[in-house]
Amino acid sequence: MFHPVGHPMERGWVGRVDGARVVHLAAQTLQSFFTGGGSAREHAEYPRDEVVLLAPVLHPPSIRLFDDQTTFTFANPAAITHPDAVVAGPSPELAVLPRLAAVIGAEGAIGGFTVLGEWRAPGLVPPKDRDFALGLGPVVVTPDAFAGDGSRFDWDAATALAAGGTHLYPGDILAGPPRERHDDVAAGGAVSLEIDGIGALEQRVAG
Repeated sequence: MFHPVGHPMERGWVGRVDGARVVHLAAQTLQSFFTGGGSAREHAEYPRDEVVLLAPVLHPPSIRLFDDQTTFTFANPAAITHPDAVVAGPSPELAVLPRLAAVIGAEGAIGGFTVLGEWRAPGLVPPKDRDFALGLGPVVVTPDAFAGDGSRFDWDAATALAAGGTHLYPGDILAGPPRERHDDVAAGGAVSLEIDGIGALEQRVAG
């Protein structure tokens, strides 16, 4: 999702990043793009440095955070924040845990992968310590274009576990185990959470 520089929009437009350009696609949301078969009519194109990237899914139906493929906890869909966001936390120093996240597409299958930054406020009692901000972005890479993360996390097993006894909807987020933890991110501090093949989710803490 994106909007042109100088034309801010909360939800933005669906776009395809193609090298140094972003192509506007005729879909209202990423979820509708997936349910439409993963294709849409092309509109205008913009230079990559003249657009602002937004969270790929602004209002996920659900978010599941996995420690391994056999267990997960739910997270707050209202806590999604976009790339380059200023995170306002409940304490002056925060921690953030980067995770590789799958976005569910059509028919309960994984539609693509992105980066999720799970912000935490040390000192607060779980789960309120991670209830205020979840960074998402900067882009979604389709499974056929993503080389994989090299971990032993079983995405098929995790997806089957999440779907057991219920339904997965386009836009649902399944986040894999945390990677390196960034502690003591002070007010005004910035972090860059990068996963090879996707890019870097950059955010900073309010000063």
